[in-house]
Amino acid sequence: MEREKFSSRLGFILISAGCAIGLGNVWRFPYIVGQYGGAAFVLIYLLFLVVLGLPIVVMEFAVGRASQKSAALSFEVLEPKGGRWHQGKCIALAGNYLLMMFYTTVAGWMILYFVKMMMGDFAAMEAAEVGAEFGAMLSDPVLMMAMMVIVVLLGFSVCGMGLKNGVEKITKWMMVCLLFLMLVLAGNSMMIKGGGVGLEFYLKPDFSKVKEAGVGEAVFAALGQSFFTLSIGIGALAIFGSYIGKEKRLTGEAVSVLLLDTLVAFMAGLIIFPACFAYGIEPDAGPSLIFITLPNVFNHMAGGRLWGSLFFLFMSFAAMSTVIAVFQNIVSFATDLTGCSVKTAVVWNVAAVILLSVPCVLGFNLWSGFAPLGEGTNVLDLEDFLVSNNLLPVGSLLYLLFCTSRYGWGFEKFLKEANEGTGLKFPGWAKVYVSYVLPVVILVIFLQGYWAKFGG
Repeated sequence: MEREKFSSRLGFILISAGCAIGLGNVWRFPYIVGQYGGAAFVLIYLLFLVVLGLPIVVMEFAVGRASQKSAALSFEVLEPKGGRWHQGKCIALAGNYLLMMFYTTVAGWMILYFVKMMMGDFAAMEAAEVGAEFGAMLSDPVLMMAMMVIVVLLGFSVCGMGLKNGVEKITKWMMVCLLFLMLVLAGNSMMIKGGGVGLEFYLKPDFSKVKEAGVGEAVFAALGQSFFTLSIGIGALAIFGSYIGKEKRLTGEAVSVLLLDTLVAFMAGLIIFPACFAYGIEPDAGPSLIFITLPNVFNHMAGGRLWGSLFFLFMSFAAMSTVIAVFQNIVSFATDLTGCSVKTAVVWNVAAVILLSVPCVLGFNLWSGFAPLGEGTNVLDLEDFLVSNNLLPVGSLLYLLFCTSRYGWGFEKFLKEANEGTGLKFPGWAKVYVSYVLPVVILVIFLQGYWAKFGG
C-alpha cells in the first residue's frame, strides 16, 4: 500500500511546527527570558536553537523521508545489514506514549479553563479564590478523567480521518487560528495602560541580568530550552518527514519549523509580560502562571472574560496540535509494526492511552501521597522527567550517531537525503561539528538534567 502524502508543503510545515509548539513555549519560555535578562537571553537562546536544535530536526526529517516509515521501522530500513540501530525504536515508542501519559491531562485542563472562562466562572474572584478553583479541579478525579478522555477521543478521531482529510486539514486550521489569536492577544496586551514596563523588561537587552543570574546558569537555561522546545529525539518529527516528497531540501523546512516555534514562544511573552506588569502580578513559571496568575490578570482587565476565553482557546489549540501530531505517530507505529488498518490502530490506542493516562490524573488526588522525585512531586513530574531528561536527549543522541557514524546510516547518505531538492543546503563542512562536538553537548545536557534534579 502506497504511503499517504501531505497535500501541501504548508501542511507539512504547520503540522511539524504544531508538534514542536507545546505548552512549555507559553509557560516556560517567557518566564526564563525574564529571569535571565530579557532580549539578551533570547539572543543566546536563538544561537543554541540553530546550532543544537536545527541539525537534529534535519536528521529526524531525513531518516523519516528516506525510510518512508515511522520511527518503529525507519532505522531497520536504513541501517547496514546486521545492525542493531533498530532497537532504538523502543526509545521512540516509549517517548511518544510517555509524553501522552501526562500531556492529555494538561490539555484537558486547557479545554476546561476555556469553558470556565467563557461561562464567566472566574468573574469577580480574588487571587486566592482563583487558586482555590485550580486546587478544586486537581482534587476532582472524575472531572479530570472526563477531560482527559475528551482530549484522547478528539485527538484520535482526527487521526482516524486519515493524514490529508484529518490530521493535515484540521491541524492547518488550528494552527492558523492559533497564530491569529496570538496576534490579537499580543496586540491587546501591548496596548494595556502600564504595560510598557513589562515590554521593556522583556524586549530590552540587559546583559547585567545575565551576569547577575550567572553567565553559566543563563547559558545552560538557554541550552536546555532550545533543546526541549522542539521535542526532538523520539521520532515525533521524523514521521512527518516520511509524508513529504523530495522537492525541497530539509534544512530550509527545518528552519521554517524552528521559526514558527520561536515566534509562538516569543509572542507568548508579548501577551504575558505587559499584562502581568500592568497589574503588578509576578509572572511565575509553570502551571500556576496559566491557571492562577493569568485568570487573575484577566479579572482586572476591561473585557477580561473575552480576552481570557481567547487566551485559553489559543492554549487549547497549542496543546491539541501536539496531541494530534504525537497520536499520528502512535497510529503510524501500530500500522508499520502490525500491518493493521488506521481504524484498528485508533481503536486499540484510544483504550491504551486512556489507561496509561490514569496515573497522572490520580497523582493529583487519590495518589497525591506518592512523591516519586522527593517531597512536593507527583506522577506528572516523574513522567515529565523520564521524557524530558532521559528519552529526548538519549533519542537525539541516537539520531545524531546514526546519521554520522559509518556503522549507522552514515554522514554521506544523510547529506544526500537532506540536500535532495531545492532550498537551503545542509553544509558538508558541518560533519566534524555534528559528529564530535554535538554528541558531547547532548551528553552534557543529559548529565546536567540529573545534576539539577538530584545534585543541588
